Amino acid sequence: MQTAETEQLQGTVVSITYRNERNGYTVLQLASEGRLITAVGAMPAASPGDSLLLEGSFTTHKTYGSQFQVTRLSLRPPQTAEAVLTFLSSGAIKGVGPATAAKIVDLFGDRTLEVLEKEPARLAQVRGITLKKAKEIGAQFAERYSMRELMLRFSAYGLSAVESLRILEALGAECVEQVEQNPYLLCREEIGFAFDRADAMAAGLGLSPLLPARLESGALHVLRHNAGNGHTCLPRHKVCEVAARLLRVEPGEVDAAVDRLLADGRAVERNLSGRPFVALPLYYECEQAVCDRLRLMLAYPPAPVEALPQRLEALELATGIHYDERQKAAVFRALSDGVLVLTGGPGTGKTTTIQAIITLLQGQNLKVALAAPTGRAAKRMSELTGGEAKTLHRLLEVAYSDEQGAAEFGRNERHPLEADAVIVDELSMVDVQLFDALLRAMPLGCRLIMVGDENQLPAVGAGNVLGDILVSGLVPVVSLHTIFRQAMQSRIVTNAHKIVAGETPDLTCRDGDFFLAHAPTPRAAAALLCDLDATRLPAAYGLDPLTDIQILCPSRMGETGSVHLNQLLCERLNPAGAGKREWTGPRGLLRVGDKVMQTRNNYDVAWTRADGAEGTGVWNGDVGLLLSLDPATGVATVRFDDRVAVYAGEDWADLEQAYAITVHKSQGSEYPCVLIPVIGIPQRLAYRNLLYTGVTRARRLLVLAGEERTVAHMVQNHVKSRRYTMLAHLLTESASPPAES
Repeated sequence: MQTAETEQLQGTVVSITYRNERNGYTVLQLASEGRLITAVGAMPAASPGDSLLLEGSFTTHKTYGSQFQVTRLSLRPPQTAEAVLTFLSSGAIKGVGPATAAKIVDLFGDRTLEVLEKEPARLAQVRGITLKKAKEIGAQFAERYSMRELMLRFSAYGLSAVESLRILEALGAECVEQVEQNPYLLCREEIGFAFDRADAMAAGLGLSPLLPARLESGALHVLRHNAGNGHTCLPRHKVCEVAARLLRVEPGEVDAAVDRLLADGRAVERNLSGRPFVALPLYYECEQAVCDRLRLMLAYPPAPVEALPQRLEALELATGIHYDERQKAAVFRALSDGVLVLTGGPGTGKTTTIQAIITLLQGQNLKVALAAPTGRAAKRMSELTGGEAKTLHRLLEVAYSDEQGAAEFGRNERHPLEADAVIVDELSMVDVQLFDALLRAMPLGCRLIMVGDENQLPAVGAGNVLGDILVSGLVPVVSLHTIFRQAMQSRIVTNAHKIVAGETPDLTCRDGDFFLAHAPTPRAAAALLCDLDATRLPAAYGLDPLTDIQILCPSRMGETGSVHLNQLLCERLNPAGAGKREWTGPRGLLRVGDKVMQTRNNYDVAWTRADGAEGTGVWNGDVGLLLSLDPATGVATVRFDDRVAVYAGEDWADLEQAYAITVHKSQGSEYPCVLIPVIGIPQRLAYRNLLYTGVTRARRLLVLAGEERTVAHMVQNHVKSRRYTMLAHLLTESASPPAES
């Protein structure tokens, strides 16, 4: 697809081909200077008969030909009787169809618009229209055109039509005046503007840099930004210092703003270890709820399974498996205490232990629910345990509420899970909001077995659930350390344990499943990775580059970053071709046939499965294949494992190519073959846990591309990125001495 220069286009709307009512994405036909032009973009208020002034650019599509991609629009009501007839006949006004529209225009002619706007009661002169209906028609017309006026006023500040609608929904009819007095209202969660954008608008309006709303919004921005980095709270002095630098004011000014936020409940403060910490209410409430629920579950455990030693011995005889002492301890605690954390690295028998717990619970006719944070992790859990595992979102029956503008879980305190035990794998990547939702959905007396690896990277979202529970001593913990004989045969497993122990893995062996492919420069490593992925490994091992091989990068940027490698691999594995549709968005090129990844949770993307099941929701980190792109209708489809998701045009920006992804995005997944660049890594990302997480994603084959000294440096760098959270402190306040086996 080729893109022309930005230009303006004026014309009259002839018809609406497609519109997404939720966000205003529209495909319409525009009559302009004797031509009929297809225009696409956010045009929620445009109706047939409207006169539009569009700003954007023409694109030439291989299939659909010329289209005008709209970036901004101005519009005015229809000006002639003919245009008004087109507008009213389109169904834009509820209860007015083509026949009624013709009667109205026949009676009032070119004055129809004036009557609709200023004297709607006169519509009752039209046969078939009552006075009540006339007033309703007038009210609808006024609402539509007041919205148009609002968008025109907001467009002067660079706001799009969709953004204007979002502001109107959040702030109401006087939103323009409110925003002009306090642009920082745009940073509210339900509107979602970045602070710097609101700040630029405030500067343009000549507002004072010491405006209280600016100082408060700056402090909130620091908290929200750091929540995106995993922190649920921050030391108060850090909030003040960072916000003061951002705002270019004295820290004392921000400190006073924080006091105001605390006073009106927009922030929460707690003293932890003698220091004041500040949190957004959402995260504080989640962490406090998690703490309270875990205390309750431990205080009221389920009835223990009787004759456990004998049942476990019988299971050993039936399966031929001999459980070591720590595995037995895990089984006893899971079936006696009701709450357990089971940790351990690869090859230490976590799966075997979980299978024993499942078998013994089901032997007592207890219903067991299996769950994991991601679709791939749930699929792997199903394969390893033989039971049906669901994503946590699916288990909790997540849905998106247009009214609330957020995710809602169908399973909660009022409608708890129908389970006697819940086993959650990959707990390290569960953030505190999701964990809170899970605990709220668990009926009292339901067992909770949490499985994780403390040496993995923490969750992408805010919180450090596994780490905080482990250090608190509140919950029983069993750690598995012994590597079993079968796992010892895998150099992926043995080298992963060496990395955790701070030892450089063996990189000299030329056979097995763990290799270092030498590359002296980042550019050479990038070329080597592409060659391995596209040619050498498929030829040598019969691996499919799209489904079996995954490149995991420590960083997005640089020559060995995921962005650059995706560009190279796309041209190798999915080059442009005749009729192959493509689109360039904020995250780069998307081409039909690409391996793609979802980059944020989106609760209202619809999907279907081959068995006919339907649902909504795609999650951050889901990887699939782009099946289709249709710019004319604004629809794309992506196959994620066993389901096909349908994307509206505005949601395409959530997708990016995934031939190479970051190690952080790979959490909870496992791949037959993993390739990792170990050269050109930013210093802040060259640390042990990141390397360990990447290595343990490989099931059959692991290839490092780069230099041995980089591997050695990462192994020795055990500086973990610190996360500020309150959960560990809240749990510790109520903890007994640590209960670890």
